[in-house]
Amino acid sequence: MPLDAEAETSDEALLALYASGNRAAARVLTIRLTPRVLAQALRMLGDRAEAEDVAQEAMLRLWKIAPEWRDGEALVSTWLYRVASNLCIDRLRRRRGVGLDEVFGDGGEPEDERPGADQRLLERDRAAALRAALAELPDRQRQAVVLRHLEGLSNPQIAAVMDIGVEAVESLTARGKRALASRLLGRRAELGLSDDT
Repeated sequence: MPLDAEAETSDEALLALYASGNRAAARVLTIRLTPRVLAQALRMLGDRAEAEDVAQEAMLRLWKIAPEWRDGEALVSTWLYRVASNLCIDRLRRRRGVGLDEVFGDGGEPEDERPGADQRLLERDRAAALRAALAELPDRQRQAVVLRHLEGLSNPQIAAVMDIGVEAVESLTARGKRALASRLLGRRAELGLSDDT
């Protein structure tokens, strides 16, 4: 029987076929499950390269457990999503430098520190407004503002990049910030900005 990703063969049956030596079953499972795991990892990590690494590692773990898979205990997709989630959480902890004991010290689940949907939409709107306002700045002002406030470079570093003096950097940055503030002034309420932000 030919196998393809659209076939009605269950993930569990495909995994059993792979465990018994059927390479075509592995190909079908890979085509079927990898895009979903990749999308999940990408949403959690926000980094495509890391998400691809997680998806690959999750699939490798699936192939390793295939001979011991006990049908009926879990769905392959559920097991795979859990593995991918755990791999993502491990990577996020390493980014933050947080150990397992700090996260699970009280025995509970970690709190979801991600902003809610409304906050993410607001942040997206703010980022779009900032990009649009930056695009209206003269090139040198935009370059100085981006290097200083978005890339975090110091004024001497910016001076070296732009091949100008530190005083010129300070002037370009100050003028650029004033221009951005005036362009965004009318949108403060819409973007949820207060005098403190």
